[in-house]
Amino acid sequence: MKKEYIVKNSGVRLDKALAELDKDLSRMMIQKLIEENKVVVNKKIEKPSYKVKENDIIELEVEKPKESKLKPEEIDLNVIYEDNDIIIINKAKGMVVHPGNGNPEGTLANAVMARCKDSLSGIGGEIRPGIVHRIDKDTSGVIIVAKNDKAHINISNQIKEHKTKKTYLALVRGIVKENEATIDMPIGRSQKDRKKMAVTKTGKNAITHIKVLKRYKENTLLEVNIETGRTHQIRVHLSEIGYPIVGDYAYSNGKNKFGVEGQMLHAYKIKFKHPSTNEEVEFTAELPEYFTEILEKLEGEN
Repeated sequence: MKKEYIVKNSGVRLDKALAELDKDLSRMMIQKLIEENKVVVNKKIEKPSYKVKENDIIELEVEKPKESKLKPEEIDLNVIYEDNDIIIINKAKGMVVHPGNGNPEGTLANAVMARCKDSLSGIGGEIRPGIVHRIDKDTSGVIIVAKNDKAHINISNQIKEHKTKKTYLALVRGIVKENEATIDMPIGRSQKDRKKMAVTKTGKNAITHIKVLKRYKENTLLEVNIETGRTHQIRVHLSEIGYPIVGDYAYSNGKNKFGVEGQMLHAYKIKFKHPSTNEEVEFTAELPEYFTEILEKLEGEN
């Protein structure tokens, strides 16, 4: 499919100009099209850094998205909300978001493929589930899926610009003394174990806010908000300050008296602007049954 645009605002980089002219194209797609010489300016191939001029004619060729190789699977999903643009899902603990080594099937992506069928984002040149963010396999809770390119780009940009608010609940070992605190420590790949993340001077900026909801005899229930979205951020930060999440085998030696497998971390709430209405929306995911049962046991201990 060929598209053509006439530039009105000069002095802007070609890639940025295209992003402004075509809201249906992601930054990743624009970069790919320019690299593949599928974007021409006045019949000439230009670099992404080319500064466009008024009345420049930009032409580009966008291929129709290919069918995904991802296998649709009929898997039950806990759907909190759905419309023509988005699906909000309460992901179960133990479910992987995307297929990968060791998890080729049974993922959230496989389930969404079966549920949505033809109504999916085609960003990246392949029809695939528009999962705009992810949570760890053993973290349960709310996750957004975009059903079309417009919604995918809109919500991805909100996440990049830190305009979404994600709230988690975490049960940790130990009694957190401060009622509220901010953890500001950079996170990068661990030098001791490349499969893990760690607080490191060469890591990327990472900020986590915590608030005590309830103190028990040997544990604390925390509300956690993150400003950044680093891999394993909450788990690494809480372990670093001496309050590892119960059941987190990677960052707490797996010690827990409840015998749970995987961290007791739940993506409880998410707030963002709806991609079509631009109105602020908020969705809450109920705690898993095992989580509420353990909290009831802790109440009994108190």
